[in-house]
Amino acid sequence: MGQYERVAELPKERIPQHVAIILDGNGRWAAAHNVGRSKGHLAGAENVETISDALIEMGVKYLTVYAFSTENWKRSEEEVSYLMMLLKQYLIKNKKDAIRRNIQIKVLGDKSGLSKELQLLIEDVEASTAHLDSFHLQFAINYGGRDELCRAMKKIAAQGMDAEEITQDTIAANLDTAGLPDPDLLIRTSGELRISNFLLWQLAYSEFYFSDKYWPDFTPQDLEEAILDYARRDRRFGGRK
Repeated sequence: MGQYERVAELPKERIPQHVAIILDGNGRWAAAHNVGRSKGHLAGAENVETISDALIEMGVKYLTVYAFSTENWKRSEEEVSYLMMLLKQYLIKNKKDAIRRNIQIKVLGDKSGLSKELQLLIEDVEASTAHLDSFHLQFAINYGGRDELCRAMKKIAAQGMDAEEITQDTIAANLDTAGLPDPDLLIRTSGELRISNFLLWQLAYSEFYFSDKYWPDFTPQDLEEAILDYARRDRRFGGRK
């Protein structure tokens, strides 16, 4: 990514380690520009690359994006098919670039609900980048926070654990995000003020930032504003100072 005009110098010690983003507003962006919804989703996918590059430049280590929820299957067959195709193209296009740049790619969610072709592609990209660690990029696909918790409980039950053995660490270890730090900052675009079944367990102590901009219009400068806002906050995690 090319250099962009900085909003301000970001304090390195206050930069979040893990940013999660709800990519909202692609359809409304398309309507505002009088183009089809597919154009909005394409613009949104391209912006994931732009914002990922900006986060890497800022020193953030983890990015998790909400790409397709368990509820998104309710959309039209045409739109769902396009989104699945776009996800497939994105993974194919970015595999070599991820390897070259030492970026690990992981998919969160119930992969069994995806096409066999997409499952195999995800398996290949994850295996090819599993050893990389400069930046960690997670895509939540066919993901829902409640569904993730149900699947985690089933995994724990299958292990035959007694109730008194189950701890918060046990649950965390059986989530899709096992091994990842919880998000420090959640960003949601398009002016909506809710988390929409995203990372229900992991967002327990995350800071939230809401932007009125549609996702395709969310720029690296907007990202810096969000991180500057985060850096000004006093995170006490339930304690006092």
